[in-house]
Amino acid sequence: MINKTGRFAILEQFLADGIRYIFGNPGTVEQGFLDALWEYPDLKYILTLQETVAVMAADGYARATRKPTVVQIHSTPGLGNAIGALYQAKRGHSPLVVIGGDAGIKYQAMDAQMAGDLVAFAKPVTKWSTMVMEPSSLLRVLRRAIKIATTPPTGPVYVCLPQDVLDAPAVEEVRPTSFPSTKVMPDEATLKTGATMLAAAQKPMIFVGDGVAFSGAQDELARVAELLGAEVWEADAGELNMSHAHPLYQGATGHMFGDRSLPITSKGDVNLVCGTYLLPEVFPERGNIFAPGAKAIHIDLNAYEIAKNHPVDLGIVSDPQLTIAKLANILEAIMTTEQKESAKARTTEITQAKIAKHESELARDRAVWDAVPLHLSRFMAELATQLPEDAIIFDEALTNSPAVTRYRPTTKPGHYFLTRGGSLGVGIPGAIGVKLANPDKTVIGLTGDGGAMYTIQALWSAARHKAACKNNLSN
Repeated sequence: MINKTGRFAILEQFLADGIRYIFGNPGTVEQGFLDALWEYPDLKYILTLQETVAVMAADGYARATRKPTVVQIHSTPGLGNAIGALYQAKRGHSPLVVIGGDAGIKYQAMDAQMAGDLVAFAKPVTKWSTMVMEPSSLLRVLRRAIKIATTPPTGPVYVCLPQDVLDAPAVEEVRPTSFPSTKVMPDEATLKTGATMLAAAQKPMIFVGDGVAFSGAQDELARVAELLGAEVWEADAGELNMSHAHPLYQGATGHMFGDRSLPITSKGDVNLVCGTYLLPEVFPERGNIFAPGAKAIHIDLNAYEIAKNHPVDLGIVSDPQLTIAKLANILEAIMTTEQKESAKARTTEITQAKIAKHESELARDRAVWDAVPLHLSRFMAELATQLPEDAIIFDEALTNSPAVTRYRPTTKPGHYFLTRGGSLGVGIPGAIGVKLANPDKTVIGLTGDGGAMYTIQALWSAARHKAACKNNLSN
């Protein structure tokens, strides 16, 4: 790094960590940073017209690649514009590394134009928020931020980079960031305890979230569900955690009101929770959500989520893929013939009920197919016949989302992304990020009139950077 300043050092650090895109909306103090980009053609700057779009496009890219993704924004007004999108990224566990500009440490006592406590602004909507105060620690802090963003529970971080720090000579060595392994598994005795509880269940239930997708545990989850004959419900999920076409997959619990989810969560006598928390509605049930006397087992890499709202009988902080795979092996070994037959009978019953429900939904859809304006169910029925098999959908259709998966049930991970976190506007920029990560695939973005209102300017970025995703507006 001899004779190079900090702005060059951070770009070389990004390249060392395999980062190829920066999503941003720059301001005056970032001009030198942008000039430095000319020296690194392997780093592509995705220009957006507003900070919300930058964060949400990066969110889509991060979800599609499962890699740390850089967002570059301006100082106080820029960070202020990004807060809502950062909240969404935090709730959705996107590993974003947000770098923000500032006029300089030497000006902080002046309370000048655009001054503000940037670290405090970002703290509530990030995993970690900091400012580099000393040029000799620039890369050390940046590597720490990248590591924090990508270590479960993953999530956005914010690093303020004052202009005078970036103008100072770089003295640190550029080296790849160190990432700790989280592929951990509990002891045999703990898993046998959980397997024994599940094997004895008369009505086992499974509730999952994106921790399953993060660890790549979809096949293992399906195996456990089949062994138990258990309904599988998603809660706080935006990835493909189980094939939508699987007969045991039931969809998602309620989004807004806890009393809508309660009839589902109170069905079982033994509840297996994995990679999520219970429950994420806007107005959750404050009392007990399980049936009286029912047991709960919770597997998650995020210890904070275990027993966060409701007590569990067995909490396990471990990798879902390794844990569920071992749990399946133990279940297969200890389940009696009678228990296996009961599981098969439950599977048959659940399958038949799902088929009947699906036929009823199709009949309701056909009743409005000739209505004007066009009903989304008719649109999706037609679109599904035109899409290539490996098409990817980024879904912010919200109230129309059930029709999306009804006519295009996703079976492969990485081919369906649902909005997470509650804020509007991710449908168009999220699809752009996914398209940049999958340039050879058809990407469809679905949004509503409200969501489009917030981020319609994202279409400019799609055109500028030739991110040829297709967007549909539903209302």
